[in-house]
Amino acid sequence: MAGLAAIGVFVAGCSTGGTGSRDEGAARTGGGSSHAPAPASPSAPAGQNPDGGRNTKRVDPIALLKADPKIGKQVKEDLKPCAGDAYPVDTSYGHLTNSGAPDIVVNVMTCGDAVGIGTYVYRRENDDSYTNVFIEETGAVYGTIDRGDLIVTRQVYAKGDPVAYPSGEDVITYRWSGSRFTQHDWVHNDYSKAVGEGGMDAVEPAPSPPPD
Repeated sequence: MAGLAAIGVFVAGCSTGGTGSRDEGAARTGGGSSHAPAPASPSAPAGQNPDGGRNTKRVDPIALLKADPKIGKQVKEDLKPCAGDAYPVDTSYGHLTNSGAPDIVVNVMTCGDAVGIGTYVYRRENDDSYTNVFIEETGAVYGTIDRGDLIVTRQVYAKGDPVAYPSGEDVITYRWSGSRFTQHDWVHNDYSKAVGEGGMDAVEPAPSPPPD
């Protein structure tokens, strides 16, 4: 009988120990359980990459441009490597058209002074092909993605302005509406000619005379 009682105490001790599952009673407050479920990861908003875009499929922007019949003839003729096989092209990936896949913004520039000569947006279709849904080839232009909006900056030149120093800029915000981009906002900025390199032709003030 004493042996059976000892065995019963031993079994009771195992059923209430710190290992294994507990079927009843309050949870322990002193330290976490190694079997606690991991917190759920927050889900990504609809149409966005859950990995933050780290695994976004990259494309060859030069191949896109050369195969695109919408690209202007002059831009295609100017689309040449600056050195070796390095083209003056910037590429951005982001969500603009609610297609469920990242859109691509491609900016083509000049080699010498990096002036934008074309901005294009490509939308991925269900068959993994890309469609040009935006094109801007007017003046010095550059496009970026800002929180789901397409921001296009166009430099404004007055007569006699050097390429590096325009008189101002137009900043236009586009948003996807249905099946195309529509203009949402417009801002014009005039640059000062009295500061920085733009004021190099201004008359410099005469230095103060040295103290007596």
